[in-house]
Amino acid sequence: MSTFVKWLTRLFLALATLIALAFFSVYYLASRSIPEYDADYVVTGITGDVEIIRDNASVPHIFGATDEDVYFGLGFAHAQDRLWQMVLMRRTAEGRLSELFGERALQVDDLMRRLDIYDLAKRSVRDQDPETTLALNAYARGVNSWLAQINTGALGRGAPEFFLFPTAIAPWTPADSIAVGKIMALEFSGQLEDEILRTRAILALPKERVKDLLPDPLGMPINALPEYTSLFPKSEYPIYAQFAEPLDPMIAALTPFKKRAFAGASNAWAAAPSRSAAGATLLANDPHLGFSAPSIWYLARIELQQGGIIGASIPGVPVILSGRSDYIGWGLTAAFMDDQDLFIEQLNPEDSEEYLTPTGYKRFEIRQTIVHVKDAAPRTLTLRWTENGPVLPPSHYNVGKITPQGHVATLGWTALSAHDTSVSALMKLMKSKTIDEAIAAGETYIGSAQNVTLVDGKEIALKTFGAAPRRAYNHQTQGRTPAPGWLENNRWQGRMPYSFNPEFRKPAGGILGNTNNQIIDRPFPNHISFYWGDTERIERWKKLMQNREVHTRESFIEGQLDTVSYTARRILPLIAADLWFSGAQAPDGTIERRRQIALDLLANWNGEMNEHLPEPLIYAAWMRALQKRLIQDELGPLADEFTHVNPVFIDRVYRDTDGASAWCDIVQSTQPENCKDLARIALDDALLWLDQTYGSALTSLRWGDAHQATHDHAVLGKTPILKWFVNIRQSTSGGDNTLMMGLTSGTEDEPFSNVQGAGYRGVYDFADPDSSVFIIATGQSGHPLSRHYDDMGQLWRRGEYLPMSLDPALARAGSVGIATLSPEPK
Repeated sequence: MSTFVKWLTRLFLALATLIALAFFSVYYLASRSIPEYDADYVVTGITGDVEIIRDNASVPHIFGATDEDVYFGLGFAHAQDRLWQMVLMRRTAEGRLSELFGERALQVDDLMRRLDIYDLAKRSVRDQDPETTLALNAYARGVNSWLAQINTGALGRGAPEFFLFPTAIAPWTPADSIAVGKIMALEFSGQLEDEILRTRAILALPKERVKDLLPDPLGMPINALPEYTSLFPKSEYPIYAQFAEPLDPMIAALTPFKKRAFAGASNAWAAAPSRSAAGATLLANDPHLGFSAPSIWYLARIELQQGGIIGASIPGVPVILSGRSDYIGWGLTAAFMDDQDLFIEQLNPEDSEEYLTPTGYKRFEIRQTIVHVKDAAPRTLTLRWTENGPVLPPSHYNVGKITPQGHVATLGWTALSAHDTSVSALMKLMKSKTIDEAIAAGETYIGSAQNVTLVDGKEIALKTFGAAPRRAYNHQTQGRTPAPGWLENNRWQGRMPYSFNPEFRKPAGGILGNTNNQIIDRPFPNHISFYWGDTERIERWKKLMQNREVHTRESFIEGQLDTVSYTARRILPLIAADLWFSGAQAPDGTIERRRQIALDLLANWNGEMNEHLPEPLIYAAWMRALQKRLIQDELGPLADEFTHVNPVFIDRVYRDTDGASAWCDIVQSTQPENCKDLARIALDDALLWLDQTYGSALTSLRWGDAHQATHDHAVLGKTPILKWFVNIRQSTSGGDNTLMMGLTSGTEDEPFSNVQGAGYRGVYDFADPDSSVFIIATGQSGHPLSRHYDDMGQLWRRGEYLPMSLDPALARAGSVGIATLSPEPK
């Protein structure tokens, strides 16, 4: 027996040794790609030394003899920290994800090829202005210089992900940077799905009930839309067919085609000197995009010949997108401009390769492309374009459900331009020295449209950047639903002039702000949009701005971190009015008693979506259950598209606006229900769900347990074991409608996970510019083994910031490394 034990011990020790060796081998190979920040590099492509000083948060401060050398340094730094992220975004634009991830990525590649995103980016290179062309080329040289360092120094393939998904890394080009910009434009675009969703609702509901579910914007004169079926008489619609298959979870994290609820959001506001305690301008900006590890945002400071520029960039693009210089500050918010239209094209019944135009049938522009697929045969796609735009596959947002038989759907979108000069416009914005120059820079910006809030030391302004399509006054659907593409009056008549875009300067009240809310109410066709991104946060913001006669950097930070839900304060009294304080105390352990406890908690709650409180979770679960009860029987499967509570809809129902209380009657039941009944039933549903999910007393619940920020790795985030190393999870406050937005997932399994919010926050104070502050949600590095992978995460969660100084001495004083790039000797 002792011999057996000895051999068993030896076997165990040998196995443990092998496991340890394997672990350390993997760790060694992976850690080889952690860049050395304190090193000297000899490179080609620069005219003089470039110095990259990494401050104590690893934010690079880049200095060079020329602007081109500085852009080279930015490309070098981006590639050092985010190479995998950059390569993945380029592959997404190219429609080449299937080469790495197999058939599960085909749906995304198919659509990217049909939209021709990457080819349009390549063709747009020649349209950039000379300064931008020089910057793009210098930036690409910087990225490629780091690739050369990887190859010559055996630096672990550049990122650990390349060991799991081995692939040759092509040199970076200017087209790649433009393509990354187009990917971001896709992320901010929600008008297409809104058209499809509105049409599906029109086909399923009476006209007056569509207005409840998808309300019209306030104050805009709107003509009634024609019946959708009347536009295509004698047509059949496959509304019950299922065209779209759910994406693989990993690919869903990679696709730029977000659901309507996630189509970009942001906050920005500014104070003029008259409303600033220090007598100079203030600007706050926090763009909202999907969370990921690493963050899409990357902090950087570049020192150009005109002076320093510091703020948030996106790896792959040599531009500071939100930040400040010595002269101005600027911030971006999604404008929700209606720059997308869906056209229904009639096929020639005699020849399906032709479609109807105002002058008769015309052949599609047809091209074939081959998609290479890992572990599968290549797929050949046939791409078709019309005069209105590319033909969409029926699966895209289930557009096939509203496409009449014998027709196809095409997309008109201003960003599908082969002359896209958006990067040049952003470069001019970044280098502007006055607000006039900054506003003028937007003239060449195409999309996706952004509201740009601007400050210099004395003035504040807001201007909408983006190309707006010109529509005819007699457009049949006003771009709100798909229209027949063969009628001239439905086609775009070019673009509106830049002067058409909204512009606000020197407001009388000394405050400007945008939370993706409606900013203008001009009637069609001079409108900007019928679909806006916010009706709630703006009300809370206005109250915060009005509460103070003058503002400070701290009060602007307080606004960014505000977690009070105006929505909860507004709609809870409507819904619970007949339930609060009704009846004697019920026996303990009964559903009636549990309901009373929940109502008592909510009655004394101030609407603060604090992570440590139970009330936000009870409220959120109740509202989710209530909306589901209201719409499920009328909409059937279409109800699954409404994943987030629409407070305007709830408000209309409980105020019985235009008879909206009809939603409270359950169609399938024999007895009529009223809104009080449905509120009580929904509360019981919510309490049952809370008990099954969390199983604790209501007073012990924590919103933060359900509302964890999910900074997940886009590729490895769902992989067993690895996900514990690469994902960053944080208990967070806020919610769907708070200024500190924490947009919930809306999924069945984890409906309140925080999946989108302010991955970047910046507050720029022009009374003392070097006291400006910023932060991102994760860290600068994309390498999971780097200490800078998540070192800003807890600061961000606690509402803390980093100094945003242009003083090089401060950067040097606490630097984690100073790299010098020297030109190769001639």
